[in-house]
Amino acid sequence: MKKTLMTLALAVVLPLCAIAGPIEPGRPLPALRLKNQHDQDWQVPASTRLVVFAAGRKASNLVMAVLGPQHQGFLASRHAVYLADMSQMPGLITRTFALPSLREQPFEVGVSLDETLLAGWPRQADAVTLIGLEAGRVTHFQYASSEAQLRTALDLAP
Repeated sequence: MKKTLMTLALAVVLPLCAIAGPIEPGRPLPALRLKNQHDQDWQVPASTRLVVFAAGRKASNLVMAVLGPQHQGFLASRHAVYLADMSQMPGLITRTFALPSLREQPFEVGVSLDETLLAGWPRQADAVTLIGLEAGRVTHFQYASSEAQLRTALDLAP
């Protein structure tokens, strides 16, 4: 009986530990253990100063328009990472079109397919969320809803 209760308690608590939690200035960025578009382990490196977070199709398209033409290593040179929340996309579309398209890109993408994992992260419809970090702590977040805004955030010439 005791073993059954312990197993049940772990089954309830462990999934809650996996939820990334809220993103607030002054707080550490929650640790993420995800896969990238090549199904390899992915996490936000300690040296990261900017997380480019896309939580929808239009936001992802905006990121692709700006990052697609950049050289390999561009994000790393800016101490930035790209995180895509693809949890709302139908699985067939994700596997058949989205992930194969991402595999062709010269940059790494952290991919979340779990709708609860990034649920508390800041987002606006059709905008990319830019999360500033310093020593692993969130300094600010802002939104980019145009290529010009995203290019500015990534320190790219207009």
